[in-house]
Amino acid sequence: MTPDATLGHALALARSPRTPARATPPPRRPYPWTGTPLALPATAPDPDGPVDLDHLLRHSLRARPGTGGRLRPAASAGALHPVRAHLLIGPGCTLPPGRYAYDAEVHRVFRRGPAPRGAAPGVIAVLTVTAAHTAAHYGHRAWPLLLLDTGHAAAALALAPQGPGVRVSLDIDAATLAAAAGLPPADRWQRIRPGTETEHPLAAVQVTPRRTQRTAPALDRWAALPLPHRTRTPTRPPARPCGTGRLLELLGAATGTEPAWHPVRRPATVTGRALLERRSADPATLGHPPDGETVARLLHTAATAWPGGPAWCAAVATPAPALLAPGHHTATPYRLARGDARPSLAHWAAGQLWLADTGAALLAHGCPSDAPASQIRHDHLAAGFAAGTAHAHAAAEGINARPVGSWQQADLGAALGDTPGHDWVLHGLALGAAR
Repeated sequence: MTPDATLGHALALARSPRTPARATPPPRRPYPWTGTPLALPATAPDPDGPVDLDHLLRHSLRARPGTGGRLRPAASAGALHPVRAHLLIGPGCTLPPGRYAYDAEVHRVFRRGPAPRGAAPGVIAVLTVTAAHTAAHYGHRAWPLLLLDTGHAAAALALAPQGPGVRVSLDIDAATLAAAAGLPPADRWQRIRPGTETEHPLAAVQVTPRRTQRTAPALDRWAALPLPHRTRTPTRPPARPCGTGRLLELLGAATGTEPAWHPVRRPATVTGRALLERRSADPATLGHPPDGETVARLLHTAATAWPGGPAWCAAVATPAPALLAPGHHTATPYRLARGDARPSLAHWAAGQLWLADTGAALLAHGCPSDAPASQIRHDHLAAGFAAGTAHAHAAAEGINARPVGSWQQADLGAALGDTPGHDWVLHGLALGAAR
């Protein structure tokens, strides 16, 4: 079976009403990278200075102390936070150049090797996911959630810097990302790092100092470095991964066209304080609708966050129940359909009945049933990135919001009278009134 066919079958299963077979999650393993944990130097805010890695990671991925790693600025399905960050640091940062791994639970980094000669200024964060806990909790629905989680983490990193100079790529092949980060390929992971969870690279974020000329990230320089922490290869190779891990391998290899780096600018109202306070709101706080202008602004943010990503619309109850789409040349939305879509959303969202009474909901939709593997990967990562950006914008405006990642039988196109199987709900952001 081809990768496209395998992933198409897995996508149909993830969208089906079949209940996941949950398993006992494996015990939490210690962070796998060894050595002395290094503190991130705290510096005075200076947009024209070096890239402040403490600020960058504190406002994007760091777990709140004393919460067991659960509470972080970036949203995650089930608060499982499977995304890890590997930092490729060049000159112009608050740490010496080199490869580092970041531990979000203790807000420390582990140095894993030197930087290559001629490394570009700034930092490239390679984002990886581990599948075990998400797969144990969500079963066959896990892998789309892992893509959405990665998109949220990429948005968190892209919004955190204090100045410009941020670019994101969601379509670099996993082999290139793994080599640049000094990680073994997925099919060799257990041979080189036995007893640890395989990390699957899916995205990268580049942050450069303000006064540095923006050039294409030279990942090939990092990829040419040798793998650190080598161990002897066992005589018997491990079995090929199956299930979620195998699907992530196929997605990592699905790149489509030439990888692209897109510049990112955060909404003007998003401040560092808003980023730190951004959390998934309790559904009980989402029963009152935000005003129409706020919904229009947040819908515009989601729809324009990632070029070429899935389309966005908004389900609203006031002033009249309708499904709104963003305007083509203006932030003013237009009516896509009449009627209250929220009861259908509650049915589609894996039984999250509170959605029937939520104030409003932003919806990413697209990715047809016969989409190639590269589009499946891109659309889900881009949906997570756009939802993460809109979530930060909502926090800046004092709006309660909650991402919704699980969707079953959510064929929005068919519900609107179009051809079935061509326009599915991929992700959602439920909105309430201002706090």
